[in-house]
Amino acid sequence: SARLAPRPDGPLTHFASPRGKKYRLAMLPRWMTLGVVLVVSGAAALAAQTPAEKVERLLSGTRLPGVIQTSIGVTRTGTPIPALITNDDLDYFTPKTRVLLVGGLDGSESSVRATLSVLRWFYLDADAQVHRERVALSAVPLANPDGWASGLGPSNGSGGNPTVAYPPQGTAYNNATDPEAAYLWRWIAMHAPELVVDLRVGTEWAFAVRQSGTGADAHGLAFNLSKRFSPDQEAIAEPADDELVNRISRQAAGGVGAMAALRVRMDPDDRDALAPELFKAVQHAGMAGWPDSTARESIQRRLRRSPVEVAQQLAAHYGHELERVAYIPALALLGRIRLADLSGDASHLADVERIVKPYLDGGKATLPDRPSGSNLSGHLVFAELARVTKKTRYIELARAAADLGFDNQGNPGESMPFHNEMSDSVFMGTPILAEAGRLTGEAKYLDMALRHMKFMQDLCLRPDGLYRHSPLDEAAWGRGNGFPALGLALSLSAMPEDHPGRARMLAAFRNHLEALLRRQDPSGMWHQVIDHPESYRELTATSMITFAMVRGLRSGWLDRKRYEPVIDRAWESLKARIAPSGDLVDVCTGTGKQKSLRDYFDRTAILGHDDRGGAMALMISTEMAYWQRER
Repeated sequence: SARLAPRPDGPLTHFASPRGKKYRLAMLPRWMTLGVVLVVSGAAALAAQTPAEKVERLLSGTRLPGVIQTSIGVTRTGTPIPALITNDDLDYFTPKTRVLLVGGLDGSESSVRATLSVLRWFYLDADAQVHRERVALSAVPLANPDGWASGLGPSNGSGGNPTVAYPPQGTAYNNATDPEAAYLWRWIAMHAPELVVDLRVGTEWAFAVRQSGTGADAHGLAFNLSKRFSPDQEAIAEPADDELVNRISRQAAGGVGAMAALRVRMDPDDRDALAPELFKAVQHAGMAGWPDSTARESIQRRLRRSPVEVAQQLAAHYGHELERVAYIPALALLGRIRLADLSGDASHLADVERIVKPYLDGGKATLPDRPSGSNLSGHLVFAELARVTKKTRYIELARAAADLGFDNQGNPGESMPFHNEMSDSVFMGTPILAEAGRLTGEAKYLDMALRHMKFMQDLCLRPDGLYRHSPLDEAAWGRGNGFPALGLALSLSAMPEDHPGRARMLAAFRNHLEALLRRQDPSGMWHQVIDHPESYRELTATSMITFAMVRGLRSGWLDRKRYEPVIDRAWESLKARIAPSGDLVDVCTGTGKQKSLRDYFDRTAILGHDDRGGAMALMISTEMAYWQRER
């Protein structure tokens, strides 16, 4: 996490409007007062910067104690959308009232500066101490960074306007004109503050807040601020129907819940007075001590669930068919087999056996005429059934997939087929080979598992320890790293301790997880592109990586002191994104190899029911349950 460092502020400068009113500009660094040449050259250098560089330059100028810089998303030009949070924002059970400032949504410099000014006062001024004890303040200071950097106002330069059109329509986060709105909407939902303040700057004070519903909770705050700053005029209005502060206070963003919100438009001459008055108004309105927002209460209920409870809720919606033997339905069924053991409810195992009976009896073929890697890994359900039931027919079915790694004379291939040069194949091909070796006792399957792993690493493993998804592009796709982590965890579990190649596989597993550990988001999640924190926080990658880490601790392969906190953060974040209804937050859609980083950014993030996400969530919830039982 990057932290912000103090900026040596110089004197305030002013300019006069045509009406003769003085307006303050931002505090200028002292070096900019040295002469015209430096001012001009500095301005030229700034103009030459990209929007992302301008954002970084702005934020690097202030250090706030305990504040973590992260991102909520990325614009069409590749500019990260920054957020400033604290540890209280990562704790849904903090006793503090959580307030989120949204600055620069209209692209204005004054809004951004005002937001940062409030943050500085809150975290640095001694007078704010009493408020810091009761309130947690976070901010998205540049909600429209491209509009701000390019001087375009509310336009984002891509044909969109993130001040309107809430809730965002269509898929996320690949809107060709307005991705900022989708990122902001879903991130706020998972952030779940009690109050959202959309902070803008105008020529006079004005406030917009819903007069009924959750938004009415903020009406007292708006009233107190209005009395202080515009006592002689009616300054409180209803926000537009499609404004953020209207919609976020009246419907469950992200399927989580609503929260109070208001828009504040301030007089620039009162910028320095806003922060102390804002938090006085919060206190007078009774908000420091408010009940948690419905969004936060909803997430708190999710977090109180045990791993078995999460798995039982998921099993009500996932793992009830196997129309074709493929990895998604197979892993969901495998999760239900594990749940039968964990819960003592044998009906899960009986139902899985009923579902797979056509394959067991030979009425349906497990492999289609044109198989894929997904068909290979789909046979893991038969390996698990063989382990649990001891029925030899299941061994035969699992072995049928593993045998595709050999020619008609029994010679091993260069690799398992159907890999398509994608890192997915570390999971698609390796574990079924290891399971076949365990079930049959034949070393050739174990040897082939190692052979296939090495082949895929030669194609896709980067020097930094992460996997590129394919040689087509260097992007370390989230699930493209989740697959190798999960695949090697399952393979090592099946491989005998005395196999001569086991040490190499274990080293590959450890090295990969070490590289992933360093890329975990402060929230506990991993990202759609692992080393790009501006990409969205993705559920399946996090589920698979966390599964691998838990299996590593259960098996004694990893250092508990180092990995246990990482797992705890990941599991809490996953629970927050798994609804009791089985709905999920931000599951990357099915993804073949892509040609660019932007292509991976733009893969649809599914909100709601998703079979792939449900299967992976079942796998991690049951693995957490085993670990909890063993601990």
